Amino acid sequence: MDESTARNVTLRSIGIAGAVLFSFFFVLTYLTPTWVEEFASDYIEREATDRVDDSIDAIQVPGSDSALARLAQSIYEKNEAQIEVRREQLRANVHKSIAAALAQIRDLDCECREKTEKWLKEGFETDIRFLQATNERIVEFVQYKYTTVVQELKRDIRIFTASNAAAFLLLLLVSFLKPRAMVHLFLPGVLLAASTLVCTYFYIFEQNWLLTIIHSEYLGFAYLGWLGFVFLLFCDVVMNHARITTEIVNAFLNAVGSALSVVPC
Repeated sequence: MDESTARNVTLRSIGIAGAVLFSFFFVLTYLTPTWVEEFASDYIEREATDRVDDSIDAIQVPGSDSALARLAQSIYEKNEAQIEVRREQLRANVHKSIAAALAQIRDLDCECREKTEKWLKEGFETDIRFLQATNERIVEFVQYKYTTVVQELKRDIRIFTASNAAAFLLLLLVSFLKPRAMVHLFLPGVLLAASTLVCTYFYIFEQNWLLTIIHSEYLGFAYLGWLGFVFLLFCDVVMNHARITTEIVNAFLNAVGSALSVVPC
């Protein structure tokens, strides 16, 4: 096998492998919806618990300019220490219910799953202040937060896997559309392969880090920015004869002391 053929096979293999890998996990979120809950169980439980705690911490007297609101605020300030004690009691009571609440919601036959999913579809938002009366209400609140995290994470995983699958498919497509640009395509190909290897490492050894990257707004946008840069390289190859990519590759070759160089395709 000559060098050119080996280059073509390697690049297209990267495109096929990446597209298949990420497409598989994308389809898995639809064919096996509970896979997300099983795979990310620890992360979801921690995130749901944190959101419950944040809701308790956020309990405040409603702000308003009315005389009644000002009186309520005055009472709140005078009894702040006692109110804080009550808040901690509520937190302790909620935490006692978390294990049981999550055990129920993870049961596929539990009616609570349909209830919380219906709330989400209807745009219903629970408020911890109205759920302090009974343990049943507290359980519903915890389950609602759990379902919210699951739905958000499932959506973000689909965006993440679909974006990566599309990038690898684009690599494969461009390799056939621009067969003379194989050398130039190695730059986006290597970038995509590197990100996939990092994701694979996190998937195997550091699942919570991978889920944080996918679910975090800032880290998620940073990763999409990475894929956006790769997409611009594809655009450069297809529409600009890889002029910018050529400059980047030659700069790298010069930096490592190589006498090789590439020219626009």
